[in-house]
Formats: sequence, structure tokens, C-alpha cells
Amino acid sequence: MSDRHRTLASDLTFTEADFRQIARHASQQYGLNIKIEKKGLIYARLARRIRTLGLPDFKAYCDLATGPRAASEAEELLSALTTNVSSFYRERHHFDALKATVLPALREKMLSGAGIRIWSAGCSAGQEPYSIAATIKGCWPDLKSNAVTILGSDVDGRILEKAQAGTYRATEVASLKPDEKDLLFEPGTRGSDVVYVRPELKEMVRFERINLVDEWRHAAPFDIIFCRNVVIYFERSTQHKLWQRFRDSLAPQGHLFIGHSERLTGPAEAQFRSTGITSFEKLAP
Repeated sequence: MSDRHRTLASDLTFTEADFRQIARHASQQYGLNIKIEKKGLIYARLARRIRTLGLPDFKAYCDLATGPRAASEAEELLSALTTNVSSFYRERHHFDALKATVLPALREKMLSGAGIRIWSAGCSAGQEPYSIAATIKGCWPDLKSNAVTILGSDVDGRILEKAQAGTYRATEVASLKPDEKDLLFEPGTRGSDVVYVRPELKEMVRFERINLVDEWRHAAPFDIIFCRNVVIYFERSTQHKLWQRFRDSLAPQGHLFIGHSERLTGPAEAQFRSTGITSFEKLAP
């Protein structure tokens, strides 16, 4: 942040009551657990927005963004409260496991015409579901477009717009291996400032806005669920419920991949067996 922006933001009043109002809203609407230690981070993320709107302090912003007529400003607040950090092939051991063991076990199902269903929950800007699609294409180059369906979901509608576009800056993919770029992006764009996800991968993925604490309207079961570095942001009781709901949404012997800092808790813990680093297989009832 420039000195000018730091100075402009420094005189905004942000009381503990303001923080509690935001935290209560985040908990009630999205199940998020925002601790007081995050007050400085919330201040930094919202200060510029408050200045843009010409509001005098955080109280005025809280009233605007969490009130009954919040409308589009609620979207701005949600984007500030959530962490949309992702990258292609993040936590590579999961994609190694997908390629080495999980997909081979599902090959017969795919060949039978039954189709494979995968959910990338909390997909952010789409790097995760596109990485899954590219891994599958790498294993099965002749795969028909309707043989695998990948659902990418996020609570943030704005980040889903970026995911659906499938367009990324070259700097975002600079660390990828050449063969990974070949699988992921259209030829002719990989040496430019912007790269475009291959159309055949985009055909495999559909995006939907889903608030994980609400009712899930999509049809289960899934063969594979990725929900990584998402559940950790929820309250403990909500975490227990979500792990169980993911378990119930998996097909028999379905696979669940979670984040490196997350652990299965609650009743669901006994209903999975570990198959690797933060990867699990659903046990039979």
C-alpha cells in the first residue's frame, strides 16, 4: 500500500463493536469464524473500500453492508472476508495420488458409461478444478467430454466469474512445468502475457455458487471431493457437520482430499480411512 493510501485509511474509526458486527454477520450468513486477531486484516481489506464509498467510518460501512438492504455491497464484504488464494496443482501430492491410484480405480466405471463426478468445493478462481481436469486428460487423452463432470463451487460470485473465464496472467502460471502448461492452456497463448484454459477442459467443468452452510441442491453422490483449506475457516461445530455432509455426498469408496492444515473431526473421522497425506477413502457403512 502506498504512503498516501496508508495515510488516508489511518483515521477511520474501527471499534470492537464494528468488528463484532462484521464477525456476527460472517457467522450467521456463511458460518465463518472470524477471530478478534483478524481485526487488523479486516481493517486493511475494507479501508480502501470505505474511502471509495465516501463513508466516514466502519460503523457506517457495517450498517450498509450487513443491513437489510445490503444488496451488492454484501458481495464486496464477502470478498473481503474470504481468502481467495489458489494456484494450479497446489499441494501436488494430491494430484500425484489422483493420477497413480484414484483414477485407475475409476477407469472401469468410466468405460462402463456411468460417468465420474467430482466436486471442487471452494474452488476460488478455478485453478483447482482445471488442474483436476488436466490431470484426467493426461491420464485419458481420448476421454469423451461427458465421461467426467467436475463441479467447481465457491461462495464468492465474483471470483467464480474469473474461474468461468478460464483466463490467467502468465505470471500466475510461470512455475508450471512445460508439459503441465501444454495440458492446461491453448497453444499459441503460452508465450503471451495471458493464457487461456483449453476448451476441452472448460467443457469438463461447470461452476456454481454454493454457500457450504446452506442446503446443497446439486445431486450426489460424487466419486471424488476436493475441499482444501476451506473448512478451517469455519466454526468447530460447523466443521464437524461439513465433514459429515461431505462423507454423505460421496459414492461408496469415494475419495476426499482436504487441506494441509486441516484434520477430519467429529463423527466423520471414523468413517474414512487415510490413503495418504490429507487424503481419505470413504469406508463402507
